[in-house]
Amino acid sequence: MKIAVTGKGGVGKTTLVSVLAGLYAREGKMVLAVDVDPDSNLGLALGFTEAELAEITPISEMTDLIAERTGSTKDSFGKFFKINPQVFDIPDRFAREKNGVRLLVMGTVETGGGGCVCPEHVMLKRIVSHLVVGDDSLVIMDMEAGLEHLGRGTAGMVDFFIVVTEPGARSIQTYHRIKKLAGDLGVKKVYVVGNKVRSEADRLFIKERVEEDDLLGFISYSDEVIDADKREGSPFETGEAVTREIELIKAKLGK
Repeated sequence: MKIAVTGKGGVGKTTLVSVLAGLYAREGKMVLAVDVDPDSNLGLALGFTEAELAEITPISEMTDLIAERTGSTKDSFGKFFKINPQVFDIPDRFAREKNGVRLLVMGTVETGGGGCVCPEHVMLKRIVSHLVVGDDSLVIMDMEAGLEHLGRGTAGMVDFFIVVTEPGARSIQTYHRIKKLAGDLGVKKVYVVGNKVRSEADRLFIKERVEEDDLLGFISYSDEVIDADKREGSPFETGEAVTREIELIKAKLGK
């Protein structure tokens, strides 16, 4: 199973990804959680300490590896380099395990404008494609509010896209934008999870603005999750109420 979780920044994608990963790992599945969001903090939510995360170098910053695999140099922008580098060994070499879940940190590519046709971007996109099409693990990707790392063929191979929303107009707008982008890439199904819900009015706000068949369920606003974040803890280990709600969402995704 390959799952891509996306949505506007700050809506709680990482909470959903970390708890889903923990639930699947608890069943004995081989789970690979991939941090594709430039605001990388999935590791903390999975239970890694700051010290452990400091020892992890994001793939995008592995300049020697990228140069080796793409045949690029420091001044390769606008010049020739391989657009299909070998990446099949990357997850096994660079993923780190915690509580039964392997974490792969992708990092981000700094650009001065929109888009980037550069060795780093090509490398990340190729790895995502491999994870979706060629990796045997159950892959859950914590993505930014867009689908730029997914090409047309790759996106169509993802089993589920989940857009995390909160009760707010900008968050709902992001859902509609991602749904259109996903449709353009041949994605058959985009689900929605409403997060940080405090009342029935919040639930109704989301229900009225998303397609009924897309709605997987809701996650309540949780002080437990906030406290876990303050302690650099995992919401899967400390947020019992939230975990139960996400278990119901997971059940709708199948086995």
